[in-house]
Amino acid sequence: MTEQELKILAQQLSNPEGETGKEVAKMMNETNISMTKESIKALYLTDNESILELGHGNAGHLSYLLDFAENIQYTGLEISETMKSEAESLNSKYLSQANFQLYDGNKIPFENESFDKVMTVNTIYFWENPVEFFNEIYRVLKKDGSFVLTFAKKDFMKNLPFTADFKLYNYEDVEELVAQTNFKRMIRSDKEEWITSKTGTFVKREYKVLTIKK
Repeated sequence: MTEQELKILAQQLSNPEGETGKEVAKMMNETNISMTKESIKALYLTDNESILELGHGNAGHLSYLLDFAENIQYTGLEISETMKSEAESLNSKYLSQANFQLYDGNKIPFENESFDKVMTVNTIYFWENPVEFFNEIYRVLKKDGSFVLTFAKKDFMKNLPFTADFKLYNYEDVEELVAQTNFKRMIRSDKEEWITSKTGTFVKREYKVLTIKK
């Protein structure tokens, strides 16, 4: 890929837009599906819980999530209008249980203690103010709620040609951030898998699934 193509890909990964954004979102859903499923498993969903996902993309995984328990109420937040409309289109039969909204990527537009669980996959690279955003997530979690944060390790991400403008993290970096927030404890799970990357090469991806508790 040319330098310009890599720059466009990086922009679309952070905020998919238009027809190109839809194609990138489809690719992201396919390449990230294992990470997403591991994140959903880590939520330990039970009946009647309310779930918030930050940066859901096209939400091609929603049916998988809803199958884990009865009467799950899902809310998805996106900065991308394209992804909101694509998620609604792909998941039209689930809209009695799912609600998709836009937000600015900084302030979560819900009352305190609105959700039992919160999850996000591969979005931390784009957070403008990580400590403040962690505390926003803490604010909207109910008492004893948990937040599942999944991300690929810095040592893997830094070798990809489109991540020059991403903020990359290893576990210790996130641990240091969380220590500055209102969250009390964190459970770490290390994962790895072989994938075809967004530029078409076959690579081993190491990633973290962190369950962060109030």
